[in-house]
Amino acid sequence: MPIMLRVGLTGGIGSGKSTVASRLATLGAVVVDADRVAREVVEPGTDGLAELVGAFGPEIITDGALDRARLAAIAFADEPSRQRLNAITHPRIRDRTAELIAQAPADAVLVHDVPLLVEGGMGALYHLVVVVDAPVERRVERLLGRGVAEADARARIAAQATDEARRAAADVWLDNSGERAAVEAQVDALWADRLEPFRDSIRRRAHIPRGAPVIVDYDPTWPAQAARVLARLRLAVGDRAVRVDHIGSTSVPGLAAKDVLDFQITVDALDDRLDEPLAAAGFPRDPAFNLDSPHPPGGPETPKRTHVSADPVRWANVHVRVEGSPFARYSLLFPAWLRADDVARAEYEAVKRGLAGHFDNAPEYAVAKEGWFDRAIPRAEGWARASGWTPSTMG
Repeated sequence: MPIMLRVGLTGGIGSGKSTVASRLATLGAVVVDADRVAREVVEPGTDGLAELVGAFGPEIITDGALDRARLAAIAFADEPSRQRLNAITHPRIRDRTAELIAQAPADAVLVHDVPLLVEGGMGALYHLVVVVDAPVERRVERLLGRGVAEADARARIAAQATDEARRAAADVWLDNSGERAAVEAQVDALWADRLEPFRDSIRRRAHIPRGAPVIVDYDPTWPAQAARVLARLRLAVGDRAVRVDHIGSTSVPGLAAKDVLDFQITVDALDDRLDEPLAAAGFPRDPAFNLDSPHPPGGPETPKRTHVSADPVRWANVHVRVEGSPFARYSLLFPAWLRADDVARAEYEAVKRGLAGHFDNAPEYAVAKEGWFDRAIPRAEGWARASGWTPSTMG
């Protein structure tokens, strides 16, 4: 079944989001504009408009069409009125949006232009979230050019999500502080370097080869990046999984690592139930990695299933293991121990830096670290006993 690449596009009022949406459409994306849909479902002659008139009175109509300013003055006067407005418009917007998405080619790059994506906590619905940004004064200047009073412009900007909230939600941040050509060049690069390759990879249910392992200094943005992926994984697997965790070196603050986010999904039984949901979320299965090495030495290899992100920019691995199995436990124990033990963390970093340059691919590098893990298991288990750590504490 073809998989559509879903991109959420957002930005504050006056950021120039429409410019980005227009450029993406020119490049071949299918754009669904939430504002346009919201206007469409209450156009003259629609049952949506008729229901609004029934709820809020004929004074919301001017020259046969909805007078949005009058509606806002009434509907936002109190919470019950706002809820009544939402009950009328939201289901129609949802249904019309679903119709438009269903009309798009099954393997399209679908861009959903949603002004309040961050405020609505919608990021997990998309493979990527693109945020368009511009400084406040530049946004005010643009709004003034549209005839918006300055006080109103500043009030609207202040009422929306903060830059910090948008950055936390953004997989891609586009700077639109300059001229149109500058942001269009960023969009062209995004399309060529990320969106098209991502779309093609999920279409083929494959991932892009990553090459030899390279150790980089700890990136303080790794937790926020991991939080976005976690939300998508949890939404994808729902109640089919016992738990979903960010594991591996990037989950340990201060630890140098490969720029790879690792996640573990534990399940009651290992089967193919998660293959389609994870593929649809952008994580096709890689059947080459279906066993965990025995720990401690001498034990049996343990079956697992591995999924790898099709995103050409954000490398992420998803390890599906049986809940309660030894490696599932170690995958939670080791990051917890390394976060708590400065000496062990420094030792592990030295091992990684010493090995990384000697291997042409990540699997060989991973095998080379197994000896250190075998020696470290008793130390980690000793720390767990002394500290009272259990997997249920999530590190």
